[in-house]
Amino acid sequence: MRLALVSDLHGNLPALEAVLDDMARARVDRVLNLGDCLSGPLWPLETARRLMALGWPTIRGNHERQLLDRPPDRMSASDRFTHERIDDATRAWIGSLPLTLAPADDVFACHGTPTSDLDYLLETVTPDLGRDGSPGVRLATPDEAAARAGGVRAALIVCGHTHVPRCVRLPDGRLVVNPGSVGLQAYDDARPHEHRIETGSPHARYAVVERRGAAWQVEQRLVAYDWHAAARRAEDHGRGDWADALRSGRVGRLESEVLP
Repeated sequence: MRLALVSDLHGNLPALEAVLDDMARARVDRVLNLGDCLSGPLWPLETARRLMALGWPTIRGNHERQLLDRPPDRMSASDRFTHERIDDATRAWIGSLPLTLAPADDVFACHGTPTSDLDYLLETVTPDLGRDGSPGVRLATPDEAAARAGGVRAALIVCGHTHVPRCVRLPDGRLVVNPGSVGLQAYDDARPHEHRIETGSPHARYAVVERRGAAWQVEQRLVAYDWHAAARRAEDHGRGDWADALRSGRVGRLESEVLP
């Protein structure tokens, strides 16, 4: 079985369509969606309708949770944009999504970590943004990642949330795969310290995993799409920070600089 992993679409419909075309060429058998499907200044409702029609097993990410459990005046700008555009059918679909999944034997799927949709599994945030060029985040040590994976015994653990493609083997042999983000290749954040995530190119990311004997084979795939159209959409909605990230895969304008 060739299992495709997608995550963090963030309402980027053109990126999703390009990934679907690439999946056909990659001959995948099943697709698993690791959450954060809609939130952002792009095409949240259109993306929701496309995903509901596809019927993929999907995890509730932190942005899905925030759309359900926060009042609009406490939402982030990206969540509030999405809240104002989605319909009741989309809200019902979001409410039906599980927090974790076990989509196959010896596979465990979560959005952030097995116990948190906000914590990073394979990255560690550091309080040194800008010092000697630090982005304020680094690859987690094997022991840090193993502690966050906790007691999940599956040989393959898959996660999203950080938007960074990763494949890391833990000290006990478990493999952790993050497919990266379909829809947004850079962002800045302040939890628990200010930091910046950058992949360095605007390509949509996803992964294909396949068990070969006792080992998992992992393909990290980068897909070109019309990221200029997505950037124009973000710019039209007042989100120059998203526009910069979509065009380049790097942080340009900060969220705090473009929001009132």
